[in-house]
Amino acid sequence: MKQRSKWSTVLIILAIFLVSINLRPAVTSVGPILSTIRESLHVSSTQMSLLTSIPVFCMGLFAPLAVPIQKKYGYRLSITLLTALIGLATVTRIFFSSYSALIITSFLAGFAISIISPIINAYIKQRFPTRMEPVIGVYSFATGFGAAISAGFTGIFYKSFNGNWALSLGIWGLLAIVAMICWFGFVKDAPMRKSSTEQTDLARNPWKNKLAWTILIYFGLQTSLFFSLTTWLTSMALEQGMVLLTAGSVLTLMTVVQLVGNILIPSLINRYPDRIIWLHSLIVIGIIGSAIFFIDSVWAIWASAIILGFVLSGLFPIGLMLPLDEAKNNREANEWSSMVLSGGFMMSAFAPLIIGFVYDWTTSHYFTRWIIVILFILMSISVFIMQKQKNSV
Repeated sequence: MKQRSKWSTVLIILAIFLVSINLRPAVTSVGPILSTIRESLHVSSTQMSLLTSIPVFCMGLFAPLAVPIQKKYGYRLSITLLTALIGLATVTRIFFSSYSALIITSFLAGFAISIISPIINAYIKQRFPTRMEPVIGVYSFATGFGAAISAGFTGIFYKSFNGNWALSLGIWGLLAIVAMICWFGFVKDAPMRKSSTEQTDLARNPWKNKLAWTILIYFGLQTSLFFSLTTWLTSMALEQGMVLLTAGSVLTLMTVVQLVGNILIPSLINRYPDRIIWLHSLIVIGIIGSAIFFIDSVWAIWASAIILGFVLSGLFPIGLMLPLDEAKNNREANEWSSMVLSGGFMMSAFAPLIIGFVYDWTTSHYFTRWIIVILFILMSISVFIMQKQKNSV
C-alpha cells in the first residue's frame, strides 16, 4: 500500500511537471524570431510587444477566476480543459498567421495560463503541505524548462521549416496533448479533511492586507524582468551584431541557467529558508548582472545572460512561496496566490510594451538596459518594505 502511494505521488508530480511546461512557450517562443515576424507582418516593435503583453496581462486579469473554477470543476477537470485550450490556441497559429490571429491566440493562451497557475499553486499547498518547497521547485523548473526549450528551438525550427515562422510558433501546442492526458489520468479530486479554521470558513482578505500587496508588487516586478528579457534579449543581442541563431542562443543560455537554478535554489531554500536574505542576495547579484549590459562588447551580453538567468531562477519560485508562507489554510492559499499572481502578472504586462515603445522611439536598446536596472531597484525597495512588515507582525 505504501509503495502504491509512493508511485501515485511520483505520477502526480510528473503531471504537475508536464502541465507546467505549457505555461510559457505560447509567450516565450515569440522572442527568438520577433524581428522576423515584425518584418514579415510589417508591424512596429510596440505592436509586437503586445504578443507578450496581452497574454501576460490576461494571466493577471483572469487569475481571480481560479478560485470559483477550481471549486466548481475540481483540480482534475479544470486543469485538463485549460491545458487543452493552451494547446488549441497555440496550434491554431500554424493555420492562421496574421497579426490579428496572433493577438487572439495570445489572449486565449493567456486566459488559460492565468487560471492554471494559481490552481496548481494551491494544489501543491494542499497535496504536499510538508514538502511544498521541493514540489514548487519542480513546478518552477518545468515552467523554466518550457521557456528554455521554446527559446532554444524556435529559431532552429524556423531554419528547419524553411522560414515558416507560423509553424515554428504553432508546433509548441503539441506539448499540451501529453500534459492533459497525464493530468487527467494521474490526478484525482479527493475531499480533504478540513481544519477547524477552515470549517468556520475564516480567511483573511488579501486585498485588505498590506503585506499581501507588497508581495504582489514584488511578484509583478520580478515577472516584469522575466518577460522583458525573454521578449527583448534576442533583439538586444542582434543590436550587438550577432546573427539570428547566435542571438537566440543568448536567450537560450539565460533560460538554461535559469533551468538549472530552478532545481538547485528551491532545494537550498528548503535547507536555508529565510526568504528575505535570499531575495536581498539575488537582487544585488542581479544589479551587477544588469550593469554588465552597459559594456559595449559581445562577451558582456553573454555574461549578463548567465548572471540574470541565475537570479531569475530564484526570484520566481520565492515569489510563488511567499503567499503560501502567509496562508493559514487552503482557502487562504488559494485566495492569496490568486491575488498575487493576478496583480503581479497584470503589472508585468506593461514592461515589455514600454520597452517596445521606447525602442521604436529611439531605435536603440540603451534605455532597455536602464529599465532592467530600475526594475531591480524597485524590487529591492519592495523587499525592504516586506521585511519591515514581517518584523512588525
